[in-house]
Amino acid sequence: MFRTRSNFTLTNITIAVTIVMYLIQTNMSYGGLYLGLNMYFIEADFYWQPLTTMFAHGGLGHLAMNMFVLYQFGNAIELYRGKKEFIISYFIAGLITSILSFLYIYYIDNYVNLVGASGAICALMGYIAYIDRFQRKAIITWVLIISVAPVLIGLPIAWYAHFIGLGIGFLIGIIRR
Repeated sequence: MFRTRSNFTLTNITIAVTIVMYLIQTNMSYGGLYLGLNMYFIEADFYWQPLTTMFAHGGLGHLAMNMFVLYQFGNAIELYRGKKEFIISYFIAGLITSILSFLYIYYIDNYVNLVGASGAICALMGYIAYIDRFQRKAIITWVLIISVAPVLIGLPIAWYAHFIGLGIGFLIGIIRR
């Protein structure tokens, strides 16, 4: 209702863009395949996929959960470390996570279509885990739970993207400290 400067963070803008991209994805034929990360990346020259996969999602629940966590961790980094740190820890780390996750797809499971911001969000979590040692164990435990538990019950999640993102975020924290 009241407009404040804090509503216009890059994190909140990223969330809005992600929601718009999800709406576009769901209203185009094969939107998930076109915008997700899969073998079309190299077989059909879909070079935009490492970026667009961070905006594509597998459903409203997936989107809502990711945007909730992005809101928490993205705004925390932006508030305490600045917009530049958010861009580096989300977009740059997200792209690196996408490329490294593609190596998993390429060498281990060619039939994967990777969608979601989870890898980039886990990079934010890894960044905070490095910066704030008091939260480190809880963050690492949480990433383990959200990565392993769904696999154990048969949900098709990109656990490797979570671990890669966490590691990339931690590494960025080391570099940027």
